[in-house]
Amino acid sequence: MSTQEQRKRLKAYYKRCNAIYAERLLVGYQYPQPKIEPMPSDLISLKCGAKTRAGTPCKQKAIYINGRCKWHGGCSTGAKTEEGKKRSAMNGFCPKKKRSYSS
Repeated sequence: MSTQEQRKRLKAYYKRCNAIYAERLLVGYQYPQPKIEPMPSDLISLKCGAKTRAGTPCKQKAIYINGRCKWHGGCSTGAKTEEGKKRSAMNGFCPKKKRSYSS
């Protein structure tokens, strides 16, 4: 099975799990907890696989729902609203505060 097919199966697995959790949220987190299917064994050892600066594939096993690790696709893409964009632009205009270090 190709890595792309495995990533599709991983996304489908997470989608099913998220649907179960969303349903649990609607009923108010009642006990017993819902039964979630175990992750398939071939998806447990799935690696990120993104190309690193050295040209080798990334070996990180801790991947997000999108199938990539925190360095290759898990980070924020920035502010989306106008208010957020203005606030992030102001960060460059703040003067650095002087700090005194005790010796």
